[in-house]
Amino acid sequence: MPQVQPLPGDFAVTSVRGQVGLLISVGEWLNGSRFGHWDHAFVYVGDDQLVEAEPGGARLANLDEYQGRPVAWSTGHVELTEEQRTAIVAAARSFIGVPYSAADYLALALWHFHLRIAWARTVMASRRSMICSELCDAAYDVAGVHLFSDGREPGDVTPADLANVIGAA
Repeated sequence: MPQVQPLPGDFAVTSVRGQVGLLISVGEWLNGSRFGHWDHAFVYVGDDQLVEAEPGGARLANLDEYQGRPVAWSTGHVELTEEQRTAIVAAARSFIGVPYSAADYLALALWHFHLRIAWARTVMASRRSMICSELCDAAYDVAGVHLFSDGREPGDVTPADLANVIGAA
């Protein structure tokens, strides 16, 4: 499936089909279409497996579930040491089971519309629930790798933001 061979700790952005994709599109609209056509993200953990946040909670999945979809990888765009890769994989795996919440989308939308209320900041920064892009960014943060240097709040990250990091927007 991948044209690029990902390494453990790399992240990817992709598209989502079906009803879940439709729900994400609503979140995109609420968020001012910041998401673009990249509406999902995950962390590759090796052995053809990935960790992703989904409506049922973060889970370990097989990479082949994304066969036939466009996938843009961080491979070659974000330089990582072996220690960082190991830490990212461990962090991503530690998030398995973390719930997914529509509150995260609402918090991002409020932030986008410059309604900088404490509740939105708290929801975005919390690791008690995460959307897919938050999970990727949080796994990198735990490993001491900061994907953004623009002063954004913790958790203020969308799949499109991750796509921008790797030049896939």
